[in-house]
Amino acid sequence: MSTDKKVALIVGAQGVIGRNLAAHLARLEDWEVIGLSRRGGAANGRLRHIAVDLLDPEDSRDQLGGLRNVTHVFYAAYQDRPGWAELVAPNLAMLVNVIDAIEPAARNLRHVSLMQGYKVYGAHLGPFKTPAREEDAGRHMPPDFNMDQQRFLEARQRNKSWTWSAIRPSVVCGFALGNPMNLAMVIAVYAAISKELGLPLRFPGKPGAYNTLMEVTDAGLLARATIWAATEPRCANQAFNIANGDLFRWNDLWPKIARFFDLDVAPPLPIPLETVMADKAPLWQAMVQKHGLAPIPYEDLAAWRFGDFVFSWEYDFLADGSKARRFGLHDFVDTEAMFLGIFADLRQRKIIP
Repeated sequence: MSTDKKVALIVGAQGVIGRNLAAHLARLEDWEVIGLSRRGGAANGRLRHIAVDLLDPEDSRDQLGGLRNVTHVFYAAYQDRPGWAELVAPNLAMLVNVIDAIEPAARNLRHVSLMQGYKVYGAHLGPFKTPAREEDAGRHMPPDFNMDQQRFLEARQRNKSWTWSAIRPSVVCGFALGNPMNLAMVIAVYAAISKELGLPLRFPGKPGAYNTLMEVTDAGLLARATIWAATEPRCANQAFNIANGDLFRWNDLWPKIARFFDLDVAPPLPIPLETVMADKAPLWQAMVQKHGLAPIPYEDLAAWRFGDFVFSWEYDFLADGSKARRFGLHDFVDTEAMFLGIFADLRQRKIIP
């Protein structure tokens, strides 16, 4: 291995964040990539996968203890639970198990990247200070596994040669299946089913959410920003908000999404997607046959509960991204073009009609 060769260990490699990060790194000549997930996956070029149960310390040590060449850990794993308090134990345990297993083995470890989100600002609880700045993190009542993870890394890194970074995207949009937090898939499947039923595309969220100010994060941009923060020395032991760089309101974007699907728009109507989409598996199976779609199980397509969560925000949802720009990152993505591009990609992959 050449001295400038970097080896990435992506924890949560099958999610929307990890999948796009792995794909981006695998295209770079100076990286080798190892993806961790419960399901594993097929090797592809410089990318190989390992199946591991990160909640099991022994399995984590067995699977990761031999990865001596890892230089960068990109942690993007997530275990969903019904309540905020229940999220802490499994999500902290997985990170601890990864570091406990990899740190003694990887003698040339340089950096650990932690994926967070606006929960560190209390965005999941209700209206929060906007635009949120990185120093605003952790100023709300716990529990909050994001902050517990960061405090663990900060304590573990003291007097070590490796560094850490915390990356804080907004709602991440990209291609991934079976992921609990993928808004683009929620919208695409909801629109496809609406069209199949001859219905207009209604915004299904709370009334105030249609008019609030929003931002999201493209998964490709997030991948580039994550690598930048992990390899730029000035970013050592820092947190960064990462979003597309523009703002939108659903009342402006929703009709444009409807036009993409050749749907009319009707006034918003609060619809609990987790409830009303629960019985649509037979309909989707019929759509798969009718339109020649990929035979993906209905339950792996969209996380309706997450869609309900995002569409319930009746308050502005944005953070200050100027710190990343001051440190040298000037990448941006047009949000409307991002959504339409994802929908077009899903059609090309025959995920949606």
